[in-house]
Amino acid sequence: MSRSSRSFRIAATATLAALGLLATACGGGEGGSSDAGSDGKPVTITYWTWTGGAKATVDEFNRTHKNIQVKFTEIPGGADGYSKLSSGVKAGNAPDVATVEYQMVPEFASQGNLVDLTEHAGDTVKEKFPKPIQDLVTFGGKTWTVPFDAAPQVYYYRTDLFKKYGIEVPKTWDEFRVAAEKVKKADKNVRLANMPKSDPALLASLSWQAGGKWFSTQGDAWKPGVDDAASKKVAAYWDGLVKDDLVQSYTGYSPEETKARVEGTTLSFLGASWSAAGMKTNLPDLAGKWAAAPMPHWGTPASGNYGGSSYGVLKGSKNVAAAAEFITWLTTNGDAVKARLSDPKKPSSALPANPEMRAVAAAKFDTAYFGGQDLYKLASEQVDTIVPGWTWGPNQMDVYTAIQDESAKTGFAGGVTAGQAKAKSGIQERGLKLAE
Repeated sequence: MSRSSRSFRIAATATLAALGLLATACGGGEGGSSDAGSDGKPVTITYWTWTGGAKATVDEFNRTHKNIQVKFTEIPGGADGYSKLSSGVKAGNAPDVATVEYQMVPEFASQGNLVDLTEHAGDTVKEKFPKPIQDLVTFGGKTWTVPFDAAPQVYYYRTDLFKKYGIEVPKTWDEFRVAAEKVKKADKNVRLANMPKSDPALLASLSWQAGGKWFSTQGDAWKPGVDDAASKKVAAYWDGLVKDDLVQSYTGYSPEETKARVEGTTLSFLGASWSAAGMKTNLPDLAGKWAAAPMPHWGTPASGNYGGSSYGVLKGSKNVAAAAEFITWLTTNGDAVKARLSDPKKPSSALPANPEMRAVAAAKFDTAYFGGQDLYKLASEQVDTIVPGWTWGPNQMDVYTAIQDESAKTGFAGGVTAGQAKAKSGIQERGLKLAE
């Protein structure tokens, strides 16, 4: 751990230089800080997110805090949500607090969209979160956002149908293919899993697990590796499964994908701890029939982050101190965790990035859906298997779009090739250095 942490500190400084952030505060000087309630009146801050349980946490915060009140707005996730946030910064009407996924922190920081939170939350991040998680939000000694959740990969499967088809839970990707062949042979209408071509974040996590490194830095220059050997291996593996009709390729989170799970024509899927909340909402009649296991691996237990989010204060905020206080409460207070998991309309099963909060979440989470299985214990164990050394790039969203578009046309191998090309061109277009 110490060796990888030291390596990341060196890489983080280089990353900041490559982002062009060493000489500027990157928006830190734009957001004023104000003491909550210093004039005797409550400070009202705005909060935009798409994450589950957000409304319930805001209600709980407002109920228990007099000096700060939060106005919540739900926005879409993905590209649309980030476009809305970026537009808000440009127009001067961005929210004080917003969710920023880990892969977007370098990009948002380099674009000047984030306030430097070192003064207000730097100590909290250092004291409350594991070093590998800190490294996702801290560059060159500056804290840009505060971690919300960890998202190691989790493999979900139908216990009743695995028993029906005589399938053992695959521990490796070789075993996964064998199981997929067995399922297809037993029933031509059933497949072991679905691998969407519309979810580049999933492909990224699988590449991460295999040892890929989509971005790295050399001095103050970026070196993209979206099509490195590990990523090509992953792409070829899934292209092979699709070609041999051993897995489905429904669009991720589509009605077709959900229908296949409901009808039992998809027996398992690749997810993370946050997937469980959607299962309980979208597949309520299948309670007690699902279980979770570590993701199959390439020979040694390993995981990549499949998503994961943090909270940042956006440039232009006039209430940085109040916003930071709200963020600290969201990420380190047990009452926030309890409220998030109790939201009846949009529940959450995200694994807290703060280890102290995981026990709170585990105690609150209803395990009945998974037959009493402790999902949080499993997910916490997988955090320790996340492969170190992964760096997100300065134009990650464009890279994702390129991968998604080309994967839909030619397959995953074409997707990582297109992603690499976009990574290179995007770095140069942003005026950043590209390693030779």
